[in-house]
Amino acid sequence: MPNLSLSIKEKALEIGFQKVGITKPIVDEKSRKALESWLNDDYHATMEWIVRRKDERGNIFEYFPEVQSIVSFGINYFSGYNQNDLNGGYKLSNYAWGDDYHDYVKSKGFQLLQYIKEKIPSVKGIVCVDTSPVMEKPLAQKAGLGWQGKHTNLITRDFGSWLFLGELLLDIPLEYDSPFSEDLCGSCTACIDSCPTQALDAYILDARKCISYLSIEHRGELPNNQKDLHGWIYGCDICQEVCPWNQKFSVVTKESPFQPRENILNWRKEDWNQMDEDGFRTLFKKSPVKRTKFVGIKRNINQNNS
Repeated sequence: MPNLSLSIKEKALEIGFQKVGITKPIVDEKSRKALESWLNDDYHATMEWIVRRKDERGNIFEYFPEVQSIVSFGINYFSGYNQNDLNGGYKLSNYAWGDDYHDYVKSKGFQLLQYIKEKIPSVKGIVCVDTSPVMEKPLAQKAGLGWQGKHTNLITRDFGSWLFLGELLLDIPLEYDSPFSEDLCGSCTACIDSCPTQALDAYILDARKCISYLSIEHRGELPNNQKDLHGWIYGCDICQEVCPWNQKFSVVTKESPFQPRENILNWRKEDWNQMDEDGFRTLFKKSPVKRTKFVGIKRNINQNNS
């Protein structure tokens, strides 16, 4: 159905996605085995939700048996600001300065699904973001969007790695794009060399050492050998900040929900230190930062003050 495939891509761009491609679902043995190896090495740390749904991640047909096409899309979230623009002295990952991307990206995915339903009322589809048990970066590469860099994020020629990814799984055949077959990281190791906790090896992330994992997903006290968060209180962008593709090709997003909230830019250190649970709820309403909860971000602030 080439005409439908083209119209889906055009609609995706109209809705506000910057990258879109279509791939045929397969059982990707290489990615499945890499996931198994990563889990066996305990690189997932305490993220047992990955283990619980590993079979679905490794085999898309376990998640949606009827799937015949996967539409992969990406939306640019780079706000144009950097950590030096935050007045408080603490660092928060760029993606968390605005609204929760899960809701925003998913809503756009549902818009795309509704468009397809208007064309084919009987179609079945599932809209996915990174909370779904799919391997979104390998799928995006197979759909031609870009390649998975040494920092494990997907990199594109035109937006670097500042992209939120999503997928639309459909039970109809479409025209499939060619995969992105190049690895344009070349001999560059900037991300690996710059990671202060040595969490990165080429194309492999050890979450146990990763500041993003420690500051967001890890519950309770930080491990004795990983207490230094290097100024970060939510997430970490170092491996993306040093990437030459991001330095050369970042494009400021047109999406207002991804722009930083005023208090995140303007709060001073004492404002962060004095923040209570009500202040946390107010500042981070409809924000991805809610994931770490007040107790988590307070722990991170205190850790950076110790």
